Amino acid sequence: MANLKEVKGRIQSVTSTQQITKAMKMVAAAKLRRAQDRIMQMRPYAEKLDGVMQNVSSAVDTQSVDNPYGQERDVNAVLLVVISSDRGLCGAFNSNIFKHTRSLIAEKYSHIEASGNLHILPIGKRAFEYYKKRGYSIIDNYYDLFNSLDFDHVRAAAEYTMKSFVSQEYDQIEIIFNEFKNVATQIIRNEQFLPILPIGPSEGINALNIDFIAEPNEVFIFNEIIPKSLKIQFYKGLLESNASEHGARMTAMGQATDNAGELLKELKLTYNRTRQAAITKEILEIVGGAEALAKES
Repeated sequence: MANLKEVKGRIQSVTSTQQITKAMKMVAAAKLRRAQDRIMQMRPYAEKLDGVMQNVSSAVDTQSVDNPYGQERDVNAVLLVVISSDRGLCGAFNSNIFKHTRSLIAEKYSHIEASGNLHILPIGKRAFEYYKKRGYSIIDNYYDLFNSLDFDHVRAAAEYTMKSFVSQEYDQIEIIFNEFKNVATQIIRNEQFLPILPIGPSEGINALNIDFIAEPNEVFIFNEIIPKSLKIQFYKGLLESNASEHGARMTAMGQATDNAGELLKELKLTYNRTRQAAITKEILEIVGGAEALAKES
């Protein structure tokens, strides 16, 4: 059985850890509120922009419009945009992303990887360190976007991917990120970023059958909306991941705080038992000594 000094030291250590995890949970909760507000405001805008594009596309012969972002060609080079976090202590948030990416590569792009034409654009320091350590071909210009998460900074990364596709450096680009559902739930998504999927006739709730006047013309608007929509889609992926990260960290720190509480109960019980055993031992020694003296007298 451990001595009282060791148990007391462990109690102090776990108590300090519990205070840290509790503080981190509160910080994550505050950041989550702001991140959640941003993504909740972004979703309606992104959906509305998609609805406008669907409406315009219904009035435009998309087959005759020159759309460089919709060109489908043989897939010989692939870029995967993997969005992680900058820091850890957020449970399985990052490991799940990496595991999903490995499965995606094994299922769809194993031959591309074997040919050396699979590239990774990591966003987040954890993804950058993970893929750099494992020798992947990475684009390391945009991994620190979370240091200043705003549209102007994200737009540069989106424009890089768009230009790379148009110049045929990559034939297909996918984005892998955590979609925010609630504090305890994040859903891993991998979405085809480029080439954009063919836009058919207006369907669904996002497409409204409205008679409108387009200035200067539908084709001009269509060509303007596509790049804008792609950049918004890219930005939305980062906002989703940012909110998911804070939710995952809040949940992980909450569980760590609860676990520390349970461990403290066990340690305090052990401390009391050890202390009781030590007191009992001392009493027995005193009684034994008193009996010995009584026999001698």
